[in-house]
Amino acid sequence: MFGSLSSARAAISEMVWATWDSNGHPEYIAAFEARTGVKVKLSYLSSEDAQFAALKTGTASDWDMINPSLNGSWRYIKAGLLEEIDMGKIPNAAKMYDVFKTTPKVLDASGKHFAVPYLWGLNPIVYRKDRFESEPDYTTLFNEKYKGQLAMRDYALESIGIAGLVAGIPRDKVFLMETKELAEAKKLLIAQKPLLRTYWQTIGDLTNLFATGEVSCAFSWRVPYDALKDKLSMGMAKPKAGIMGWCDCFAMPATLSPEKTEIGYKFIDYLLGADFATQIAKIGNYATTSSIIRDSLSKEQQEAIFVDDMDVMKSFMWPVAPANYSEWLKVWNEVKAS
Repeated sequence: MFGSLSSARAAISEMVWATWDSNGHPEYIAAFEARTGVKVKLSYLSSEDAQFAALKTGTASDWDMINPSLNGSWRYIKAGLLEEIDMGKIPNAAKMYDVFKTTPKVLDASGKHFAVPYLWGLNPIVYRKDRFESEPDYTTLFNEKYKGQLAMRDYALESIGIAGLVAGIPRDKVFLMETKELAEAKKLLIAQKPLLRTYWQTIGDLTNLFATGEVSCAFSWRVPYDALKDKLSMGMAKPKAGIMGWCDCFAMPATLSPEKTEIGYKFIDYLLGADFATQIAKIGNYATTSSIIRDSLSKEQQEAIFVDDMDVMKSFMWPVAPANYSEWLKVWNEVKAS
């Protein structure tokens, strides 16, 4: 029996990780593959809504490890889509910052774990400094003066949230918008649509649009800024109305086999370890939720990934999928179809 089990485990030579293209560079996971002999096949996501839908409908049965957001994990948990996680099997979890270690957002009603926060940062406005006289804010993304140069992410939660801020909704209420407020946001977004070059889906596509001069200002991830700042006059604005913070989590589908689950535990421990943290800080300018390399970084390196002062998170807006998110999605689909 033990021989058969060992053979089954040894037969797992590949795991598919559904994640963002900014999180899943091959060099980030090379050390894990070398250490375990398991090939991590990367499947890049277009949106969290698409990831959730694919899991719920069973159209992504090849995914072994997935990437829900911290504030969206409740949807997956409520739908019964995730494998329960035994935190005792993740040694590096002990090194997580307390704010992530103790968050209730990855637990079900009985306190069981279903996801592990592993990566976080902020989503700024990225722009071409040579095309703007002053630093842009969210209203810039709705300004006809820049028609054809603007881009928004194809994601209901953040895009409608930004429209809410522009409409004057207080930052602490913006992710609680209901029918009346959503109607105001919808008007703004429909008026904005002809001004946009595109709704971007992958950060690689947006980076290319900046590089070719087709986009000069976008609500973005920081990737285009880091990729192009040595070639073009790039800026990264943090709007006073509220900085969109994000946190990605590791989770495993509820249908995962015991053999693959065992490898999944090794992988999340790797994501919270020094190898991944070093690579993604050096190349991606992102911080993991673990303090494992913090003290070995210079002050400048800490500032680049926002771990020099952990209080920075207090100024973030953490996008939260509200209970009426289906209404938000309906609004977003109507905007795109307009």
